[in-house]
Amino acid sequence: MKTSRFAVLSLAASLLAAPALAGDKVSFKDPTGDDNGPGKYTYPTDSVYKRGSFDLTGFEFQKKGKKADISVSFNTKLEDPWKMGSGFSVQMVFVFIDTDRKPGSGNTGSLPGLNVEFAPDSAWEKVIILSPQASSRVKSEVGNKAASSKDAIIVPTRVKGSGRKISASIDLDGLEGDPSQWGFQVLVQSNEGFPSGGDLLTRKVNEYEGQHRFGGGSDGDCDPHVVDLLAGAGKGDASEVKAQHEMLGGYECTEEGETKKLATVTMVGAPVKPSVAEEQK
Repeated sequence: MKTSRFAVLSLAASLLAAPALAGDKVSFKDPTGDDNGPGKYTYPTDSVYKRGSFDLTGFEFQKKGKKADISVSFNTKLEDPWKMGSGFSVQMVFVFIDTDRKPGSGNTGSLPGLNVEFAPDSAWEKVIILSPQASSRVKSEVGNKAASSKDAIIVPTRVKGSGRKISASIDLDGLEGDPSQWGFQVLVQSNEGFPSGGDLLTRKVNEYEGQHRFGGGSDGDCDPHVVDLLAGAGKGDASEVKAQHEMLGGYECTEEGETKKLATVTMVGAPVKPSVAEEQK
């Protein structure tokens, strides 16, 4: 049976667009231009927040012996206006990992200052914090504000920004196994050196943008403080913009601006494993 040239090209295009899930390496793509949270978030007005600074375009996790290399790509060249010494200043990234893909197993809360929760079938076991702050500062903040989750939090010794990528290397303690069978979620925030209240070095989202505040949200503390994330199948196609907006837009506030319902996010990557009851059907 003959195969048309169109069919061959279509197959090639779909393979190129698909997320890479093979053995010790996984990678995902995210569409450009969706760095607006639920759809209406706007950047702070200070000139250090360049267009595309929080526009996630890709993520890669690769095991190498007893360590793993991680990289997160953005839609602009990274800069270090605040002289953090890491090659970047304004970005802050949280990489959540669901290592067992079992419904109800793991953590469904996030971390202070993100204002989201995870669906039960996307509960996570580990989270990696990529910050331009010194690891000692990040660990101190974790101890003060997220002590109950500290055993699940990984803070790399060194995080580097170069070109359009933030990268780090971590020990694989607690992350043994096959990454292609895991779920991943990458939440993009902004590094805040003077965080509010119990926030974990994250920047607020207000109703109107300010010099160092995102706009388009609520002056209360009920909106998700996430500017971009992975969605859908992690292929980077246009449908994932809508999927992101629907996930992050699923929150509700009271009239006083308090949380009535948190936005619920899900993982990308390996499918959720069936429950014992489903397996026995």
